[in-house]
Amino acid sequence: MQLSVIILNYNVRYFLEQCVRSVLDAISNIDAEIIVVDNNSSDGSGMMMRELFPYIKYIDNNANVGFPKGNNIGVSHAKGEYICILNPDTVVGETTFVKLLSFASKKQKMGIVGCQLVDGKGQFLPESKRGIPTPWVSFSKAMGLNKIAPKSSFLNAYYAPHLCKDESGEVSVLVGAFMFMRKELYIELGGFDESFFMYVEDTDLSYRAIKSGYKNYYKHDVVVIHYKGESTVKDALYMQRFRKGMQIFYKKHFSESYLFDVFMRMGSFCFMLAKKHKKVKEEKFPDKIILVSENNYLLEWGKKKWDCDMIMVSNLLKLQNLLKRYEGLYIEIVFDGDMLSNGDMILFMKSNTDRKRTFKIKPKDTSYLVGSNNSNDHGKIIKIDYQNFVNDYNKSEILLNL
Repeated sequence: MQLSVIILNYNVRYFLEQCVRSVLDAISNIDAEIIVVDNNSSDGSGMMMRELFPYIKYIDNNANVGFPKGNNIGVSHAKGEYICILNPDTVVGETTFVKLLSFASKKQKMGIVGCQLVDGKGQFLPESKRGIPTPWVSFSKAMGLNKIAPKSSFLNAYYAPHLCKDESGEVSVLVGAFMFMRKELYIELGGFDESFFMYVEDTDLSYRAIKSGYKNYYKHDVVVIHYKGESTVKDALYMQRFRKGMQIFYKKHFSESYLFDVFMRMGSFCFMLAKKHKKVKEEKFPDKIILVSENNYLLEWGKKKWDCDMIMVSNLLKLQNLLKRYEGLYIEIVFDGDMLSNGDMILFMKSNTDRKRTFKIKPKDTSYLVGSNNSNDHGKIIKIDYQNFVNDYNKSEILLNL
């Protein structure tokens, strides 16, 4: 078997379903398997997996054992020559793994490979490629100094500024939301260090790969949606776990440093202060909602749901032309996954990102919309009550024809 895709889930039932469906499309021509490990979810994830995907290996833990241990359990069941650690709140394109397997076949001493991650608005996520978090690098990140000069190797070394987002190359650290590597490398490194619970374990694994003589890569032409807010809500608990993780990492790979602890405590204080005074942005209702579909039922449902004059176009070229006409307006775009490929939707989002533009996706063969307007907050699930709406719609059609 060529590939095993390991998905660790915790209470993101609808995002998990979308992720699994996208992976199934991406491995349709590959000798591959999907392994879903669940950290004791209580949102019906297990029932969904058993009902919709009974042929996929599903491991149900009786407790939330954390990110490192959960993934280690998944890899222990993997049969593939290669593995991909994948977050459940991601969407992959159809050519994702074909590209990575081809890339891997040409590389000697390949370590871990990451991809270009974009959020639910199509915006690049800088953690897609990172540098080694020395005390200064960690402090500058925690304090937000990296935002002052994003291209500075001094202030923004955390996000590997030697490569632009659309340039592939060697990097030191990759993010745990998407990590592709040979299974034998994962085993050689001992997998994720279970001393961590969540956060920094991906940094640790990446750094150990480099120390063992391997080369890690960022591959920009493999683009994946990571809603992120479903797995990384930035609150007090996030900062606490990040700081603890960095302390474990630093004591493990460098010498203990009082200065490091001071840096991290200062960063934590500033983070919490900024969080406390941060104003919550009110979501503006879009000026226009555009549906990319040929499904009239979906169009009429949308009009009724949002009480608006929803516009439907049949392809992405027509959508592109329509956006030019509505430039400057707040636009919500709804993609119908029954007629668009994941790869096409992802690339369109990446190429057409705008602060006044949001996206929702109806995954293939589902009756709900998925989307996220902010990578720091939870995304949205909008259920489509097709049956009741279709019945009402058909009744109104009959009355009109009488």
